[in-house]
Amino acid sequence: MIELVLGGARSGKSRHAESVIRSCPGPWTYIATGRAWDEEMAERIALHRADRGDGWVTVEEPVDLPGALEKAEGQPVLVDCLTLWLTNLLLENHDIATATDALMQIMERRMAPLVLVGNEVGLGIVPENALARRFRDEAGRLHQRVAAKADRVVLCVAGIPMTIRRDA
Repeated sequence: MIELVLGGARSGKSRHAESVIRSCPGPWTYIATGRAWDEEMAERIALHRADRGDGWVTVEEPVDLPGALEKAEGQPVLVDCLTLWLTNLLLENHDIATATDALMQIMERRMAPLVLVGNEVGLGIVPENALARRFRDEAGRLHQRVAAKADRVVLCVAGIPMTIRRDA
């Protein structure tokens, strides 16, 4: 089972993703792709970790998401989030196509439940600078590829998860 959970900031996507993984037998692995670039981000990360509670194995992996997924084979995994992973790849000048291909290959081989969270950034205005436009476009492409492999795609709005695709 692979589920992609998309939504805007504070839409409830992480809470929904955690509830999906908690419905599976534990222990659960939480792959965190965010980095604490400043004090405010460090506080957000600490709050997320405290809100999760017990039963989680947290793996902090900002770049090698495919490798982290491979190491967690056999365990239910939540990845939070794809767009922070993409940010890290962009800022470090990684080959995004190669990284995405590696992610797709791991997703195809996984047998244990996997829930991936991403920020839907394509609903807003056109960004004013080239890097932001590239990020928006790359995020859209990444989400489309992950959604094509997912058994279920959910959009969270105002704390309400809405299933937009479910394969039988």
